[in-house]
Amino acid sequence: MSEEPVAPTQPSLRRMRSFGVRPDRDLGQNFLIDSNILGVIGRAAELAAADVVLEIGGGLGVLTEYLAERVAHVHVVEIDERLRDALLDATAAHSNVTVHWADAMTLALQTLDPPPGKVVANLPYGIAAGALLRTIEELAGVQLWVAMVQREVGERLAAGPGGGAYGTPSVLAQLSCEVEVLRAIPRSVFLPVPNVDSVLVGLRRRGGQPLLSAALRGLISGGFAHRRKTLAGSLGLSGGAPGSSRENIRAALQRLGHPPDARAERLSPEDFRELARMLEL
Repeated sequence: MSEEPVAPTQPSLRRMRSFGVRPDRDLGQNFLIDSNILGVIGRAAELAAADVVLEIGGGLGVLTEYLAERVAHVHVVEIDERLRDALLDATAAHSNVTVHWADAMTLALQTLDPPPGKVVANLPYGIAAGALLRTIEELAGVQLWVAMVQREVGERLAAGPGGGAYGTPSVLAQLSCEVEVLRAIPRSVFLPVPNVDSVLVGLRRRGGQPLLSAALRGLISGGFAHRRKTLAGSLGLSGGAPGSSRENIRAALQRLGHPPDARAERLSPEDFRELARMLEL
């Protein structure tokens, strides 16, 4: 007489089997299946009982459960309605969890109540950088981010001037936050196993820094829009410094201590802030 197959004890694997879940690669779904990594995330996030946490990409709820047991409230955002039964199974026992069935890139973040002070997430690869930058810009009350992201994204956010990884996301993130790649994450903790490496990235908001103006954000993105051009040339082509001639931009770069033909990758995040001030943007 054959024995019944033993159900997996790991929550993600159990829910995948119980609810017939198949990861959607188009949504960048790589579900966390190794619960041992949760402690690493929790320690990095400095979780406290009074915290309100935003999780983007709830998936099968293994991180959601972990957070709910340790903080005051969890807002979890999930776009894939096919995960409804699995995620509600994870959150049913936790009255301090609010599930938002929505796109994290369009959800009205300012309406979250209570407002989050931390973002902790296993971010879908396709929106990782955009989601982090959006929460930095729109959630002034968030002070700490800990997220699993594609290694390339983490390295780009933390990159310093001069390298190929340094660009618009680096400057936008670092003007508001201290950014650090905390550790590599093995591919084996995810299902399906991704074709890329992942890292745990941490961001901590800098005290006393104002939110970035639209003009400053436009200057930064315009400066990197044509990376092979000089900064003045890229801004001229992109319109990233409206009202400023290329000659004015070159002169401002010289006052900053850079050659007039410097490219965007040479400037530090603070250089971009000062350049915007000089150009009266």
